[in-house]
Order: sequence, then structure tokens, then C-alpha cells
Amino acid sequence: MISAFDTKRRVVVTGVGVVSPLGNSVDEFWQALVDGRSGIVAEEPSPQVPMCAGVARDFTGAIDDFGPLEKGLKKTIRKALKLMNRETQMGVAAAQQALNNSELLSVGYEPERVGVCFGAGNVSMMPQDFEAGVRACSDAAGFDFQRWGREGLDQIAPLWLLKCLPNMPACYMAIYNDLRGPNNSITQREAAANLSVAEACYAIQEGAADAMVSGATGTTILPFNRLHAELEGQVALDTQHPDAVCRPFDRDRQGAVIAEGAAALVLEEYQAALDRGATIFGEIQGVGSSCVVSPGRVAQRDKALANAIGAALRKAHLSPDDIGHVHAHGLSTHRSDIEEAKAIRTVFGERTSKLPVVAAKSNTGNAGAGSGALELVASLLALKKGRLFPVLNYEEPDPQCPVAPVRSADCEAGESFVNLSIVAQGQASCLAVGACD
Repeated sequence: MISAFDTKRRVVVTGVGVVSPLGNSVDEFWQALVDGRSGIVAEEPSPQVPMCAGVARDFTGAIDDFGPLEKGLKKTIRKALKLMNRETQMGVAAAQQALNNSELLSVGYEPERVGVCFGAGNVSMMPQDFEAGVRACSDAAGFDFQRWGREGLDQIAPLWLLKCLPNMPACYMAIYNDLRGPNNSITQREAAANLSVAEACYAIQEGAADAMVSGATGTTILPFNRLHAELEGQVALDTQHPDAVCRPFDRDRQGAVIAEGAAALVLEEYQAALDRGATIFGEIQGVGSSCVVSPGRVAQRDKALANAIGAALRKAHLSPDDIGHVHAHGLSTHRSDIEEAKAIRTVFGERTSKLPVVAAKSNTGNAGAGSGALELVASLLALKKGRLFPVLNYEEPDPQCPVAPVRSADCEAGESFVNLSIVAQGQASCLAVGACD
């Protein structure tokens, strides 16, 4: 079967936008990465469960956080803010940044030829959304579920569900910018960003669109997300040194760090981008995905990642030797990092010991679906600027993780990279991206 990536319609990135623990703009984000700064701070949701978290402190959800907006659009978005949860707000803000950065809308376009494919995770509701209803059905004996339909439901805000739907970011982006082309949402948690970009690329390559807005938004900070993170795996609890707690591939890593954030990209057909003089950050050359689970329902993340990397390289017509750097998932848990290092070595062999590896989660923490998009933008910026950024807190090599994390900001980015993402259940995704001639 001929891959869509073998067609003549090449897809390039012409705009990027971010909302992150490192800042609410692309420039702030990049400068923090190369300076080796952390966006992780101490959080204490309760005295019993202190945690560190990558918090997008500069993003308040106010209309000014959405970047330069035409007066009418500014009014429209402001009115809708109360219907958006924080994940949706971050995603829409990142998309508006990316559209401004690309200058796509200012040159005129056919609305039917521009679409959206955006990623999200487990978009979380808040416990207080149900507080009034629960109280109405509770007495000294506790909560009575039999009363919920009669007395509890009436206490719930009629539109509360609109804040929890994972397709809302893509819908708002399309509505606000009159993007009438293909519209889709991918909800694969950390793997969602790469898969959303892949879907957007297919739409362009197959001729269904000439440009697409893509990326992902996510959080692991909100109460239910935080609970899931704790139940699923190792979470770093040290709050004494928050900027040092996330340390991918380091021998003394303690666990993952919860976080929030979003990033968006404008994808465009190559010739159209050239014709309008757009700035090109890189070309999407290939995509791969895989899910491997043993008969005992144990995720085989090393095999899934190796499969995804191999598939992306084949579609991109690249060999492992062509890759300039790897943007690792870099979760900073004991098992995940070992499995990821094993996958990288499976694909890159002896070159693994010298192949530069970066991991922006060391700066931001794990923002769920948003992390894959932030990491993709980070490596696109590195590709454009020709240099990489250090993996924070990598001090003591782990013999079980025989990879080469970047330790300084003077390492060359190379001409291409792979962006890796994996979820706990074994779903992996990978994008192969190259500099555009």
C-alpha cells in the first residue's frame, strides 16, 4: 500500500504557539529551554499530598492571554470563556498564537480549505461541578443515590458537560476563525499530539485541505487527573527542590511530575507556503504508531515505541543514521525511561550512545496530551535555530538507560528528528520531522 507520505503534496509547519509552564509565548518557551530553566513549582493541594507541578502561571484565562485579536473576535472569545474549561482555553490560546505566527489568515484563504485536527486527553470535570447536587441528596446517613434523579440533577449547571468534551478545543478554533475544512479530535492522551498532526497531514496530502491547525492541550494537575496519575504510576512527591525533581534518564529519578500546557501548529501544503512567503519551521516527513500489550494485559512500551519509530522512518524514507536528535517522551519514571531507552537502542543500535536526546518534560513536567505538542514545538524551534537545549537534572547516568541526553545548549540539532510519545497502556506515536530545503 502506498503511504500518503509518498504523495507529492508535502506538508510543512508555518506557525507555532504555546501555553506552558515556561511561558505563554514561543519566545519565552524557547529561551527558558536553552537557559535550562524549570517551570516546575511546589504545589500543596492538601497537607497530606504535597506535590510538584508544572503550572502555566502566566496563563490566567483572561482575554489578553489569547494574543493579538481583531476587535470582534476578541469580544466573541471573551463571551465564551465561561463555557470553556482551562484545557480548552489553553488550546484555543495556543491556536490563536499559531495562526498569528503563520500570518495565514491575513493573506486571505478559502475557509473550506482550512481545517482543524486537535488532540486532547481525559478532559476533566471538577468535583465542585457536582457539589450542590451531592449535598441535595445527602443527610446524616450519607449520600443517597436513589434521590439523585429527583433532587440532584436539578442542581447541576445545564451546560456543564460542554466544559468536559474533548472535541471542544477543535470546535472553538474552527468557529472563531471560520475554518470550514476537515475537523477532528484525537483523544489518546500523551500520544494525541503526534497522531493529530498525522491526521492533519493526511487531510492535506489527500487534497481535502490546503492548511490545518493541529496540536494538543492537556493537564494532569486537576483533581481527577491528579488522582489518575497517582493510581497509574510513580509520581514524584518531593517538594523541597521542585526544579530538580524531574530528571529523565538520570539514575536517581523519583517519578513523573504533573503539569499543564498546550501547543498548536499551522500545517500547510509546501508550495502554497512558498508562494505566500511563509516562514517554514520544518517538514512533517513521516508518522508511526503502535500499541503492544502482552496476554496478561501488561503494556510492552519498548516494543510499541520501537514499532512506531520504525514506521515513521519508513514513511519518511529515512534511515536511523539520518536522524539528528531524538525528542524522548522522558517521563522520568523508573520503568518508562528504561523501556524508552531500550526502544531507542533497538532502532538506532550502536549509534544510541552518541545520538543526542532531549526531553522537555524535565522543564515542564507531564502535561498529558499537551506534552507531545510542546515537545514537538521545542524540537521544531531547535531545528530552525540549529541547536538543542539541555535535559535538566541529568547528572548520574543510569546503566539501564544507555542513551545520550543533551547536557548543554551548544549541541547541534541536526537536519531531522523524531518526536516520541507513549501512554501507560502501551499506545505509542512518533513523528519524523526534517528541515525544509
